[in-house]
Amino acid sequence: IYTREDAMMLARLQALPEERIVGVETGGCPHTAIREDASINLQAIAELNRKFPDLDIIFIESGGDNLAATFSPDLADLTLYVISVCQGEEIPRKGGPAITRSDFLIINKSDLAPYVNVNLDVMESDAARMRGKRPFGFTDLSRGKGLREVIDFIVEHGGLQ
Repeated sequence: IYTREDAMMLARLQALPEERIVGVETGGCPHTAIREDASINLQAIAELNRKFPDLDIIFIESGGDNLAATFSPDLADLTLYVISVCQGEEIPRKGGPAITRSDFLIINKSDLAPYVNVNLDVMESDAARMRGKRPFGFTDLSRGKGLREVIDFIVEHGGLQ
């Protein structure tokens, strides 16, 4: 909310060149800046597009575990919602707009399920029931498992083909 901590971490890890990472400080609830008043994020997007006119894609991340989080259609063409197996197997069945309406639901850290007493079959069944025909997938992003499916979805549905 009040820091650029995530941007600094991404720069430190060299996830991208530092000049391509923007930490947006909302001064309040970050969910408001992705939903009701996206203007601060839209300004950051405009600045990135000005500095790098040939960008194909911009990722906007809103941290936290708010199942009611949704992105304004003014801000995002495609929404991916990431949950962790470590949050508990009940998360998909709790529903909420992030679970039911995101374009793709990523259930990450699937490798940790046995250590946190989570049944992946239950999560899969609940996710399928809550999402209907909307896609979802299990990942272990620390090892790259499921990453190809996520990338393929972004390329196909994000207009990158």
